[in-house]
Formats: sequence, structure tokens, C-alpha cells
Amino acid sequence: MIQRLRNVFKRAKALIASQGNIKHLSTDELEAGLETALISPTNNGIVELIVCRPDVGQRKVVQSAEFSTDVGLVGDNWSKKPYSKSPDGGPHPEMQVTMINRRVLDLIAAGDTNRRAVPGDQLVVDFDLSLDNLPPGTKLNIGSTIIEVTEEPHTGCSQFVGWFGADAMRFVNSSQGRQLCLRGINAKVIQSGKISQGDQITKG
Repeated sequence: MIQRLRNVFKRAKALIASQGNIKHLSTDELEAGLETALISPTNNGIVELIVCRPDVGQRKVVQSAEFSTDVGLVGDNWSKKPYSKSPDGGPHPEMQVTMINRRVLDLIAAGDTNRRAVPGDQLVVDFDLSLDNLPPGTKLNIGSTIIEVTEEPHTGCSQFVGWFGADAMRFVNSSQGRQLCLRGINAKVIQSGKISQGDQITKG
């Protein structure tokens, strides 16, 4: 297990290094852009990007994908990923699929729309992901798939600092950031199906 974690860390560092010289916004700049980033719809969202992670440090944007109750996004590495907080150290059942708001992502990426796949969230969406709008247990109909929002918080980590800067991590991990779910949300698949870019997201 230790060696597997070392390999994961090594590949993650390589992904961060591949980003080159990028702009990281300050806390003041992030706070100034927040109001504009929080105008996503609350009832009918849109899937804007689907990102598959075949392995740690790899990102593959796809037009559509199958989502399974067993493995999440088919072809993604979630089912192979060790996680220290899961009961058996394997993939965490409450962190099968992650979603991030596209407007918030563009803000923390300093407006660089080419970096939407970088954090590796499988679904990049135009949808209000806040706790007020999507409390844990909320079911979402997307394409022919149904996913359920889980209680496990989705927070920024050391990799996030490498991608977007320390101010961005503090910004998304603040009490306000957690309430608004600026880093995104965790979910699990409860009905297998297909999701495509452009699919609507509705509450079940």
C-alpha cells in the first residue's frame, strides 16, 4: 500500500509540473470574482465537460461516457485508487464521482478555459452545487444516469495548490467555500447509464 501511495504521489507531481508557468489568483481577486461565478442555475443544469482519468496524472476529455454503480465512470481509475479514509483502504464508495462548477473553476483558473480538465473532476457542470441547493442525499438525473450527492466533503489538497495556488485552496476550503461547495461535490452512481456533454441535470 505504501508503495502504491508513493507512485500516486509521483504521478501527481508530474501532472502539476506539466502545467508550466501559470497564473494563480490572490484571495482578493478570487473574492472579487465570486459573485459572477455564482450565477449558475439551481434547477436545470448542464454538463459542460466529462473528464476520464485512466490513471493518476492522466486526463481524457470525452464526449460521452457510461457510468456504472460498480465502477463509476467506466474507464476511470476510481475503482483502482487507494484511499486512507475508506473502510478497507480501497476506493471510497462515497467519492465515486465528483462534480465541479464550471464558472467557479474558470475563476480559480484565472479565466484559462483550457484548464477545465486539470483537477480531474469527472463532471464539469453549470449548476449550483451549494449545500443549500444540493444537500447530501439529493438525487440528480443526468442523461440516463442517476447519481446521488454524498456527505463526504470535496476539498482542496496539496495538488490543488500546485494547480491553482495556496490562496485558491484556502478560498475553496474556507467555511464559506465549503457551504458553497466551491471545490465541488462528491456523489455516487445509483442507476447506471450514459452521460453526454450537453445533457441536462435535474433534481430527482
